[in-house]
Amino acid sequence: MVTRRRFLGRLGLVGGLSATLGAMHALGLAGEAAAQDLTGLPVTMGRGKHVVVLGAGIAGLAAALELERIGFLVTLLEARGRVGGRAWTVRDGEKIEMIGEETQTARFSDGIYFNAGPARIPSFHQGLLGYARKYGVPIEVEVNSSRSAYIMADDGSKLRMRTAINDTRGHIAELLSKAIGKGSLDTELTAADREKLLPFLKAYGDLDETQTFTGTERSGFGNAPGAGVTFASPSKGMPLSRLLGNQRLPMTVFEDNLYMQATMFEPVGGMDRIHKAMDAALRRPALLGAEVTRIRNRAEGVEVAYRDGASGVVETVRADYLLCTIPFPVLAKIDTNFSPALKRIVAGVVYDHSNKVAFESPRFWEREQIYGGISFVGGPTNLVWYPSAGLHGERGMLLACYASGQTAAEFAKRPITEQIAFSRGVVDRLHPGHGGDLMNGVAVNWSKVPYSLGPWPDWRAGGANGRQEARIDTAEFRALQREEGRVYFASAALSQTPGWQEGGIQSAHMQVMALAKRVTAEALTAPAARRAA
Repeated sequence: MVTRRRFLGRLGLVGGLSATLGAMHALGLAGEAAAQDLTGLPVTMGRGKHVVVLGAGIAGLAAALELERIGFLVTLLEARGRVGGRAWTVRDGEKIEMIGEETQTARFSDGIYFNAGPARIPSFHQGLLGYARKYGVPIEVEVNSSRSAYIMADDGSKLRMRTAINDTRGHIAELLSKAIGKGSLDTELTAADREKLLPFLKAYGDLDETQTFTGTERSGFGNAPGAGVTFASPSKGMPLSRLLGNQRLPMTVFEDNLYMQATMFEPVGGMDRIHKAMDAALRRPALLGAEVTRIRNRAEGVEVAYRDGASGVVETVRADYLLCTIPFPVLAKIDTNFSPALKRIVAGVVYDHSNKVAFESPRFWEREQIYGGISFVGGPTNLVWYPSAGLHGERGMLLACYASGQTAAEFAKRPITEQIAFSRGVVDRLHPGHGGDLMNGVAVNWSKVPYSLGPWPDWRAGGANGRQEARIDTAEFRALQREEGRVYFASAALSQTPGWQEGGIQSAHMQVMALAKRVTAEALTAPAARRAA
């Protein structure tokens, strides 16, 4: 029996990459963001060719795995002492080193960990989930939204998320119903549409028979149901003026964002579990502590010099091609022979700011019926994020700050001790009396993290601070999609989702495909060149 994989492999050997790609599209295999994207390429395609991959974050790991699978020899260099890049899971005893700051040492209980970088995976990010599945990394649900969590106004008043969401819906539904009843929308609605819309608004806002919103059990009980004939009653509706007076009210729709919709996932035991499993699957795992100091891009191949972190010895590796996933602010500081135009582009990529502050704590929030999810508090810390893992355990990791953009840039100027103290104070304001429960606080300012120097690019240089996904299309962004000589670039920074790991996988797969196409084309022209000689 000829399987699809075998058929595509034979087709690639006979007809080259273009025939293989055409067949993959026809079979519905190309264009999927899954770990199996490139399985149709012949496994001997890269035989005899060597690629050096710089950076063992998600893009570098995905590229190395796919290049190895189609026959390339791969050397993967990573400056850090770990794989994962931004996917950094901090556990007990580990160091947090940042430029210009004293080293922090995490002091956490057994089983407690802090995802300093990515901490959730949308269900449609099938590339990352595909790698987790392929390499046996267990996944659990990440509770991204809890209706028991809060939105807190600037004056410290707070509303349960369920109250803010459902009472606002009730008031909007009532206002629309009244407008329809007065004929205010007659020019926008047909008589048939009006007749259908009014029952929908009644259900949408839980209005009474007079199309009035007075309150709803969706927002909580006025009187809770009990034993015997202890009946439930709905809570009284919150006045619209109070709802609108809470500056965090727009955050009640955050989970409607496609990237935040349930179901969300996380790897059991920390985000870096996926990256460690990917590295372990490589025939030649990443060489850690290898800080790149020089890159040479030549007509006949590439040359990379790196310093061994343990010995200080400088080594050199030569290869046919280079795939670089190093963050651009870091790459700009490396000695390269890139063209002046490319050097200017690399040096000009502006990275955003992002901070996280985390504490170990007894799970006091669970006594308030909060099991996972996020409370939005505004200000320099932005939110309080409750752990999904280890429910009903004794202790958990509470994220007391996760903010990006200019607000994060200003907050990062404060001493680390002040960042931790401020974040503790916000939690105490949100959960009175519990600030003292927080212990072993640590802070990460991504703009100060070595070998990162920021979380993701702000391609619009100030116009998109804090935005992690957008329609990115600048001349510089397009230029970095293209190879220069034998050097290719891949990273989440070069995707439409620079703040998500899926973007790194998509970028890596695209450049692996570009390399495969190039090698195939060169193989097809090589015999003719030899005959001419």
